Amino acid sequence: MAQTMAMDKAKKMSDNKPITKGLKKVLGLRSLFIITIGLVVSQGSVVSILQGAGLGGGSFFIAILIAFLLTLCYIATYSELALMMPKAGSISTYTAVSIGHFPAIIAAIAAYVAPAIFASPAELLLLQHILDSIAPGSFTHIALLLLWLFAILNILGIDLFASIQSIISFTMLVTLFVIGFAGFNTSTANGIPASMIWNQLTHSGGAVFSLILVALWPFISFEVVCDLIEEAKEPKKHIPKAMFLASVTMLFAYSLIAFTAMSVVPATELSNTDIPHWVLGKAIFGNAGKIIIAILAITTTSGMISAALAAIPRLLYGMAHHGQLPKLFMRLHPKWKTPWCSILFLTMLITVPLLIFGKNPDALLMLFISAASCWLLAYIIAHINLVVLRKKYPDHQRPFKSPLFPLLQVLGIAGMAYAFINNAPTPQLRFKVYINTALFIGVTALYAFFWVKYKMKKGLFDAEPIEQAIKD
Repeated sequence: MAQTMAMDKAKKMSDNKPITKGLKKVLGLRSLFIITIGLVVSQGSVVSILQGAGLGGGSFFIAILIAFLLTLCYIATYSELALMMPKAGSISTYTAVSIGHFPAIIAAIAAYVAPAIFASPAELLLLQHILDSIAPGSFTHIALLLLWLFAILNILGIDLFASIQSIISFTMLVTLFVIGFAGFNTSTANGIPASMIWNQLTHSGGAVFSLILVALWPFISFEVVCDLIEEAKEPKKHIPKAMFLASVTMLFAYSLIAFTAMSVVPATELSNTDIPHWVLGKAIFGNAGKIIIAILAITTTSGMISAALAAIPRLLYGMAHHGQLPKLFMRLHPKWKTPWCSILFLTMLITVPLLIFGKNPDALLMLFISAASCWLLAYIIAHINLVVLRKKYPDHQRPFKSPLFPLLQVLGIAGMAYAFINNAPTPQLRFKVYINTALFIGVTALYAFFWVKYKMKKGLFDAEPIEQAIKD
């Protein structure tokens, strides 16, 4: 009798206990800010800023400012879209509601998964290149080891990831600022005098527009934090604030390190190497610069890879919830509540080009520009989504509204389109980038056509009702 009563009591307690489903809400503003920094700052970002400084001199600051303004445009757009539809699917959710599942799948895979596949191997190979410069032959497999290490850490939980990301991103930012401020005190300045930098800034010509993509790449991907919206404690307050604070922080950091590089290192040395941060470190710190640049390389690459393996799998998880991908991608780890299948899938996709291009360092620039070009398409689609949804759902609740609508969206579309058309310094490289972009969009479109038409059994451009998208 006592055993029966105890069982009944346990059953009632079990019935009253809330069932925990989905992703864990553990991320506050500090964690979201740190993750956003980690998503954006990479070795590729630093290389882009330093090479731009070598190519443009003082006029490059105009390109940085234009890139920052375009960044504010897409941050405003994504903030409104994310809080209208607070789902992990991000761009796939917004596009499905505005113009249908077919373009939604293309936007998500070709414009987010593709850049991860292009940029992540390039970032890892750049790290290997830097470490090989310090100790040749000692870090042969560091790229693969680092990739799979962070894959495992991401599977072990978003809270563990956030803690590790905080340490990595803080170290990275401190290192960037140390390099930037140390340049003011160096006695071996061989670059451009401050007066000439100012003269170049105030007399910038039309050539500055050719540097927009170089300046824009370091500001790409602040919005990827929106894929973590289901794990944010207070997304309405913290998602827009995290992106804005991170963008302002990086505007200051990038401008500082660009000015230091222009002052300390001859322009030709910055623009004619694929490791200008290595050159800058040696110019400021001498042999000690090897250690500082190694720290910068390890932290920037680790932060970027770890953040990508956290955010992009959430995008795949959200797409699976909307029926745009197989249900396999919906699986969460029973203990750590992480999309482990999606994390492993993305890790394997990154591993393939890493193995293919591991012996070809000349492919780095092509991979970076291909990633940036695919990403620009996502921003254009996002701006279009917002314009369409403002008309389709004028009365829908919007915790955040993009200011100056539709001015920021029009400027964003025009700026991203210009950067895409002028995406490479040479016609030969531009052709390769166009081929890569077209190939990815073509393969994705083929999958999207058959999946939407025959698996989902929907019209290619039949928009999903917003109520259904939020419910999924």
